[in-house]
Amino acid sequence: MNIVELLIAFIGFIILPYIGLWKLYEKAGIPGWNGIIPIWNFYIMTKIVGRPWWWTILYLVPGLGILIGLGILIDFLKSFGKFSFREHAAGILLPFIYLIKWGNDKQVKYLGPSVSPEFKEQHKKSLKKSTTREWTEAIIFAVIAATLIRTFFIEAYTIPTPSMERSLLVGDFLFVSKVNYGPRLPETPVSFPFAHNTLPVFNVKSYWDGIKIPYYRLPGLSDVKKGDVVVFNYPMDADSPLYRPVDKQENYIKRCQGTPGDTLSVVDAQVYVNGKAAPNPPGEQIDYTVNTSGIDLNPQIKQDLDISDYGNNLGYFFMTKDAANTLKGYSNVKSVTPNIAKKGQATDPVFPSNSSYPAYTQLPGKLPNYGWNQDNFGPVIIPKKGWTVKLDSMTFPIYARAIQVYENNKLEIKGKDIYINGQKTDSYTFKMNYYWMMGDNRHDSADSRFWGFVPEDHIVGRALFVWMSWDSDADFLHRIRWSRLFKGVD
Repeated sequence: MNIVELLIAFIGFIILPYIGLWKLYEKAGIPGWNGIIPIWNFYIMTKIVGRPWWWTILYLVPGLGILIGLGILIDFLKSFGKFSFREHAAGILLPFIYLIKWGNDKQVKYLGPSVSPEFKEQHKKSLKKSTTREWTEAIIFAVIAATLIRTFFIEAYTIPTPSMERSLLVGDFLFVSKVNYGPRLPETPVSFPFAHNTLPVFNVKSYWDGIKIPYYRLPGLSDVKKGDVVVFNYPMDADSPLYRPVDKQENYIKRCQGTPGDTLSVVDAQVYVNGKAAPNPPGEQIDYTVNTSGIDLNPQIKQDLDISDYGNNLGYFFMTKDAANTLKGYSNVKSVTPNIAKKGQATDPVFPSNSSYPAYTQLPGKLPNYGWNQDNFGPVIIPKKGWTVKLDSMTFPIYARAIQVYENNKLEIKGKDIYINGQKTDSYTFKMNYYWMMGDNRHDSADSRFWGFVPEDHIVGRALFVWMSWDSDADFLHRIRWSRLFKGVD
């Protein structure tokens, strides 16, 4: 949204409705200026309709305040003789037209506080609703309430891939808190309820990106901490062919391994943060080569130790370190060897060497050979708001995407010179905080090692607990994993 569109929206949705409120307040015998002061005008409106003053406090609660505001506005319209569903919809959806219209209409008069018993008795016939209208309003209220709960408080997610095993399993259903890190205002407010980015069956966009709201996050209970299991929007969905807005990018879930300003590296599959080994989650696993004395592993042993091969038929077995140590004790097992890529061997296409991002192709010469892989990576400094990075041939590929895509700068390479927004420079100061996310299933996870940093505006919420777990590979009677129900996410 450019400055002209923003100005038009501001005038339409803020200034014009206030003009209408000024006129309507005067009709209620209240000086018109009371209608143009935010929050105070709501307090006065509660007096006009006859609601208790403490509804103003509820109005200030994120999420709940929207429902309270809609309820008071409908009561306010009733106080001026607007009883029909069509009139209520007009006052809510087009206040910049109808509040002004009714405020200047000499036929529209203040009839009294609409929630008072006297008002209800006097206008009993007008207030009576048909069955169809009652059901319609109930459905609309339910949709709005559920949308607000999902946006501002808590939302359900499911685990579709094994990238977090054995901490989280495929088929786990989670509740994710939006309150912990603070709920975001939707970037694309015009969208189909309960659909994330695509409408089922029709396979078309579920949102309209003609109106976009700048990133803003309400205050939360805490910042993202190392070790938190976090749901976030997949940053690469910003690219072709999807070009999705941030809040409509796919939801990913990983564990935060690095926070803004940290120096992170991976050495032989062990994460190090600021030079110290990071705590390993209890469910963290990698794949091992298991050498037996010609006898296949007993399926019961694999089940007891939570060992899996995901059907790859390559002789690789995914398991935790504890399971590997236990497996070594079986008589038919000769060795259990972790499959860890050697340092300096770029065996895996990891960030930034795997990227075909256009800014990298503008570099003179070839992309530097970092020699990184998924088990030996870095070190990299995770950008922090206000941190200035020196840009050169080694650092530019690491931070170019954040500068151009996430922070919306024009980035150009002219010869050996870097230009940001038309200005030649050899440094950049970041506007946002960034995070480093990795799956607990280290050898089967597409994470920050492959596509880089997660910007703060992509953070959705923190995983709280598993409310249902469904094993689609088990027989029908054993598909529910009862032991995982209401299990907290560590």
